[in-house]
Amino acid sequence: MEEEKMDENEWGYHGEGNKSLVVAHAQRCVVLRFLKFPPNRKKTSEEIFQHLQDIVDFGKNVMKEFLGENCVHCGEVVQLPLEFVKQLCLKIQSERPESRCDKELDTLSGYAMCLPNLTRLQTYRIAEHRPILCVEIKPKCGFIPFSSSVTHEMKHKVCRYCMHQHLKVATGKWKQISKYCPLDLFSGNKQRMHFALKSLLQESQNNLKIFKNGELIYGCGDARSPVADWRELAYHLKPFFFPSNGLAGGAHCTRAVIRELVHVITRVLLSSSDKGQVGALRPGPWGLHVCEASPFSRSLHHQGKNTPERSGLPKGCLLYKTLQVQMLDLLDIEGLYPLYNRVERYLEEFPKERKMLQIDGPYDEAFHQKLLDLSTEDDGTVAFALTKVQQYRVAMTAKDCSIMIALSPCLQDARFCNPWLRIK
Repeated sequence: MEEEKMDENEWGYHGEGNKSLVVAHAQRCVVLRFLKFPPNRKKTSEEIFQHLQDIVDFGKNVMKEFLGENCVHCGEVVQLPLEFVKQLCLKIQSERPESRCDKELDTLSGYAMCLPNLTRLQTYRIAEHRPILCVEIKPKCGFIPFSSSVTHEMKHKVCRYCMHQHLKVATGKWKQISKYCPLDLFSGNKQRMHFALKSLLQESQNNLKIFKNGELIYGCGDARSPVADWRELAYHLKPFFFPSNGLAGGAHCTRAVIRELVHVITRVLLSSSDKGQVGALRPGPWGLHVCEASPFSRSLHHQGKNTPERSGLPKGCLLYKTLQVQMLDLLDIEGLYPLYNRVERYLEEFPKERKMLQIDGPYDEAFHQKLLDLSTEDDGTVAFALTKVQQYRVAMTAKDCSIMIALSPCLQDARFCNPWLRIK
C-alpha cells in the first residue's frame, strides 16, 4: 500500500463479522480487513500487528496445507496512515448494520490485512472489463457428531445448523426457518445438493450472497418475498446463462435461470481442485448421513421414500476437503470441554509454558504436524488435551468458512470451457 496515495473516498464498506470489518477499493481488486474490539478493550499496536500476522500464518501454514494452494488466500499485513483509517471509519459508519456496532474498528494501530477481492476474478490487479458474478456460500458444518462423548440423543439425529435455525427464529434473528441443511449439500448426491442450493436461494439468511461486478445483488435479507427476489436475481443472471436465445421473461425464465445457476454451482463444488493434505486426515467413523430435520428428508419420508444416501464427494473437490477439516472435531464440545479445562488448569499453574506449548502460535510446520494426530484415546496428558483443543479450533474455522465461486462469460476463442462461463 502506497501511503501517500491512500484516499478514504476510494474505499467503500463491504461487510463485517464478529471479529473484523472489510472495505473494498472502488477500482482495484483488493480489500482491507480491520480488526474490531469492544469500546473498552484496548490493545497495543504491537499486539494488533501480531494478531493479524498470526491470522496470515494460520491461513498459510494450516488451512492452505489442508485445503490446497489455490483455495486459500492468506493476504499480508500492511501499515496505513492513521488519518486515512480515522476518516475511513467515519465514512463507513452509517453503512454498518446496527447489530454490529457494539464493536469499534481499530483506528489506533494503523495495521490491517490486505487481501484480494474475491467477488471479482483475479486475472489482473485491475478489474477486467467483463461482467463478473461471484457466489459466496457459507456451507456450515456438514456432519452429525460421531463421538461417543455426546450425551444428548438429539445431536445424533439433527445437525447443529438445523437446531440453530429454531433458536434463531425463536429469538427473532430470522423470520422463518430455512429449508437448507448442510448435510444435503455435503452429501455429494446431486438431487440433495440441488435442493440445498435452492433452499439457500429461497432463504439465504447470511449463508449465501451473490455479487455482480463486486456489488452485492442478492442475500442477507428476509423482508421481501422469495418470488420478488428471484425475479430480480434472474434479471441480473440472465445474460450469464441465456445471452442470446431470446428466452421470454416471466416465471418460466426465472425458473430456468435459477436452475442453471444451481447446476453450475453444483458442478463447481464437485470439481477437483489442487491438492491439499486432507489425505492424511481420516477422522471418523462417520455419523448419520441424513439429518432428521432436513425438509428434503421429511418430504421423501411422507411420500414413503427413503432419502438418497450421500453419493460420496470426489476426494479432490473443495467440499470433501472442507468436510475432512471440519471432522477434526473428533470429540464434540462435550468430550472436548474437560480437556480444555485440563489445559487451563495447567496454564494457571505454569503460565510460562504458554509459549512453549504454542497456545497462541506460532502457526508453523510444527503446529500443523501436531494436528495430524487423530488418536482419541486419552492418556491423561496435557499434550493430548492440547492437541484435541487445537484440532477443534481448526475444525471450527472450517465450519465457518466461506466458499467463493467467481464466474464470467468466456471469450469466444477461449478453450476448455463452455461457451459462456469461466469458473475460478
